[in-house]
Amino acid sequence: MTVKERDPLTGHLTTGHEWNGITELNTRVPRIIWFFIALTHIVALTIWVLMPAWPTVNGYTRGVLGVTQKGLLEEEMVVGAAARADWLPRVEALPATAILSDPALMARADIAGARLFGDNCSGCHGRNAGGGPGFPSLVDTAWLWGGSEAAIMETLRVGINAQHPDTRIAQMPAFGQTEMLTRAQIGAVITY
Repeated sequence: MTVKERDPLTGHLTTGHEWNGITELNTRVPRIIWFFIALTHIVALTIWVLMPAWPTVNGYTRGVLGVTQKGLLEEEMVVGAAARADWLPRVEALPATAILSDPALMARADIAGARLFGDNCSGCHGRNAGGGPGFPSLVDTAWLWGGSEAAIMETLRVGINAQHPDTRIAQMPAFGQTEMLTRAQIGAVITY
């Protein structure tokens, strides 16, 4: 049988382990730690019961509250649509020159436009619209379909390679494979 040692300063039993003159005490885990462990388990169990939590074969457990990400998104979309209801129909109906001449409307459009550009366009065209690898710059004068306000609005309206019937197509055709150009003509384009 081993002899139990007590720490002379605290009076606690030691484990018998010593590192560089420091003896490990055999103390209890503080009650506050047990309290927080119990509390986190209770909170986790409560969330598992109230919220959608576990994947199943045909979906997931719905939770007692019935809260879903889709439902939250739909609520946020309704709130967002209501916030834009006072100015967005005017932007959709007016020509670019009328929008540019209305300072109040432009103030609202500038705020929304910056957010929309960041969410939808900056991934390809860059944060400052300078273009990215394989994507054109929007701050220069070389525009594929024209850089006028009306042309830009038309591009935004019908999209590029989109489902809209008037969409613009931005794919490079295979000139050689489809025999649109001869090999000599392709060489001339490359040289040019």
